[in-house]
Amino acid sequence: MPPELELIGRLPLFSPLSDSELDDALAHAQECHFLKGEFVFQQGEAARHFFFLLSGHLQISQLTPAGERVVVRYVCSGELFGIAQVLAMSHFPASAVAVENSCALRWPSAQWEPLSRICTHLTEHVVQAVGKRLQDAHQRIRELSTERVEQRLAHALLRLAQQVGRSTANGVSIDFPLSRQNLAEMTGTTLHTVSRVLSAWKERGLLELGREHVALLDLEGIARYAEPPETDHAQ
Repeated sequence: MPPELELIGRLPLFSPLSDSELDDALAHAQECHFLKGEFVFQQGEAARHFFFLLSGHLQISQLTPAGERVVVRYVCSGELFGIAQVLAMSHFPASAVAVENSCALRWPSAQWEPLSRICTHLTEHVVQAVGKRLQDAHQRIRELSTERVEQRLAHALLRLAQQVGRSTANGVSIDFPLSRQNLAEMTGTTLHTVSRVLSAWKERGLLELGREHVALLDLEGIARYAEPPETDHAQ
């Protein structure tokens, strides 16, 4: 087996497959490379393909009718994405853009059924993934409806730390480019407000900030800002 196929075969989605099954699963897949800032697909585009991210990170966002952009989530390596047609949608409901150089496998949408016959656990994988996304969406709606900006921002950073954080000697680093504008679009607030809150947290030693980088130095301290107002010690 070629080295690149052996590597793919170790991924959880494909590891149950035999060598011949893996060959069949990838027979109609195309390896695609995306530079930082390049769209994989855009909102409203016909959903002619579905994807599996091999490396890098993608940002999924939606434009509201008023033209405001909302960051829905981030895609990490090892995730299926762009499965709109599988969910009975003919067009992509959101846009996917590479936040760093990324690589993905791409199949024509018509290959979903043949692939699901080869990967018998594929449907279960999708159900679990969609269920998790729905749970996350409900949580974010509750946060937007009931929480102050500091709480929403703390929750967003803690989620990212859990999903994509890398432990370092000083804390947890968010290992892909993440700007203040991205955080504003994730939490339903303004760039000015996010900048003000993050600067205050930086002064308190809770995190480090770069132009497009965030490292959480005190997870417990940040978690206190996620608590309800009656137990929140923030000013």
